[in-house]
Amino acid sequence: MANVFRLSQYMREVLHPTPLKPVRKPSGPVVIWNLIRRCNLTCKHCYTTSADIDFPGELTTAEIYQVMDNLKDFKVPVLILSGGEPLLHPDIFNISRRAKAMGFYLALSSNGTLITDKNIKQIADINYQYVGVSLDGIGDTHDKFRQKKGSFAQSLAGIGLCRDNGIKAGIRYTLTQDNVHDFPAMLRLMDDENIDKFYLSHLNYGGRGNKNRKLDAEFKMTRDVMDQLFEQCLQWEQQGIDREIVTGNNDADAVYFLHWVKANFPERVEHIQAKLEQWGGNSSGVNVANIDNLGNVHPDTFWWNYNLGNIKDRKFSDIWQDTTDPLMNGLKQTPRPLEGRCGSCYYQKICNGNTRVRAKQVFENPWAEDPGCYLELDEIME
Repeated sequence: MANVFRLSQYMREVLHPTPLKPVRKPSGPVVIWNLIRRCNLTCKHCYTTSADIDFPGELTTAEIYQVMDNLKDFKVPVLILSGGEPLLHPDIFNISRRAKAMGFYLALSSNGTLITDKNIKQIADINYQYVGVSLDGIGDTHDKFRQKKGSFAQSLAGIGLCRDNGIKAGIRYTLTQDNVHDFPAMLRLMDDENIDKFYLSHLNYGGRGNKNRKLDAEFKMTRDVMDQLFEQCLQWEQQGIDREIVTGNNDADAVYFLHWVKANFPERVEHIQAKLEQWGGNSSGVNVANIDNLGNVHPDTFWWNYNLGNIKDRKFSDIWQDTTDPLMNGLKQTPRPLEGRCGSCYYQKICNGNTRVRAKQVFENPWAEDPGCYLELDEIME
């Protein structure tokens, strides 16, 4: 899927390189669709600011079907149904069945607590290609983030039900200073529970200047965690254990990985660099899109304060191709009109300027350098 760095894929390229092939452009953007804002939890880092109430103005099921028809015509390959908690949508299974019948690759993004013995058969029958469950740590750590006692056990049980019913399921873990102590245990959990996929999501930090990034507490934490993730991924690959490890919301991860390859497998540097340049980094506004519960379209899920248009007024395909919007015009440019460190970075072809929303939040300029890039100056020069 777009906008994630597929670490396992590139680790396999380190160990078993494959020939460079022509780049295949996606037929359309991956669409992350927040069908509903209602949620049974109130998580501290929720980007949709959800709650367990009905939100007015949400799309009807008929409107959702109409949008799905347009997405199919526009050759959107992937739908990720999200929320709030999508399992609270009264028509989630009808919507899912229709999406599958239309030929979409279909994923469900859930908090896992509502995956139970009562609905697992329905979930299995739909045959989602992937179910992603958010975990913020082990036991109490997770429960504190989710602000509900027992939610960790419920989420883990939901993952287990998926696994036992042949559904590919994985963990999405958002790294913060409050849960970093649980990171090694999260990796052990993958082995203990035989979980298919691990998605490390970086929190969209903002508000820092050009301090020494190696000493910055948040940046040092990120670098330490990435080092652990690389080593664990290498170990699983060498053991022949089929796990998918991806990271998201910080495309600098790919450049940091290239430096790790330089240090550990110098003979593979050119090959990995070429493969990463083919990937091309951040694709918000290009190969990844977001539709919120009210029908507003955004360049990705973190741009909720920036509306490109509403599907009640215009078709998604028309909104998505409209480059009269200055942000979309810039996001679709190659190279993007980047400034500061990002503008002079040697690895633009790999990272593509990272997550532009942080620059907008911190500098009021979406093309300024990304304040969330944890690389040192000498690591972004040739």
